[in-house]
Amino acid sequence: MFANLPAMALRVRKAIIPAAGLGTRFLPATKTIPKEMLPIVDVPTLQLVVEEALASGIEEIILVTGRGKSSIEDHFDVSYELERTLSDRKKSELLASVEKISKMVRMVSVRQKEPLGLGHAVLVARQAANDEAVAVLLGDDLYDCDGRKPATRQLCDAFDRAQGRGVISLLEVAAGEESLYGVVAGKPDASDPSLFAVSDMVEKPAPGTAPSRLAIVGRYVLPPEIWPILQSTKPGKNGEIQLTDALKTLAQTRGCVGITVDGIRHDAGDRLGYLGACLAYAMKRDELRPGLTKMMKQLIAAG
Repeated sequence: MFANLPAMALRVRKAIIPAAGLGTRFLPATKTIPKEMLPIVDVPTLQLVVEEALASGIEEIILVTGRGKSSIEDHFDVSYELERTLSDRKKSELLASVEKISKMVRMVSVRQKEPLGLGHAVLVARQAANDEAVAVLLGDDLYDCDGRKPATRQLCDAFDRAQGRGVISLLEVAAGEESLYGVVAGKPDASDPSLFAVSDMVEKPAPGTAPSRLAIVGRYVLPPEIWPILQSTKPGKNGEIQLTDALKTLAQTRGCVGITVDGIRHDAGDRLGYLGACLAYAMKRDELRPGLTKMMKQLIAAG
């Protein structure tokens, strides 16, 4: 029903960021601190994801939260007392960095009252998304695309080339790791070899059963057709409404393609991946690189 909509109707203006998870892999730190607020050096993980979305042309963020996540909303709100204190103490650079956060984005927050899966988390944002095409960005996946288009922009451009078919970010994972991801089957798209035409998807396949080593990793651009599909998707693996199941239906109806993002992906939802992201982002900062390099050499020598 959406195939003949004009291009403007399919422009991606909104992004959904699910942030309702419990963050159990980072306990006990996440007992009181949302995992999305764990810092990459001194910037919350979620802020890096929001900045990527804004750099990609997204105009509005729809944040899907759960209980105990109010600090996320507070982070993007005005902090009068802090700003006044920084102003009084003439801390102009710090004041500018804090004010920038509260002014950077129009954000809408919706609540996922039960942990019923990623598909359900996206679905509860339906009203805020107004049934439009949307980007979905998972906070566990960070993409460092310095000097290149931001990851979400790359998917939005592919969405245009794919004429409104769904777009997912793909990564070839090591053999044996397929069961940690949603995995796709398919082949290069006949009309555009830069796109991978998806024919099937499996959520966390049992070892030895994956259709490929191409895993879905944290970024999606979805057409309006996804909403009624999600609405009718039944609980699947682990009794949850899986986004992968809805994407499989989308692939078989409207169509779905994958791209490999031109950039470095960090899995900030894994403890080693998180530490790697902290080191990688710290090494990009001139004021930290020399001291960090020296420290790492000392630690390696001492180990």
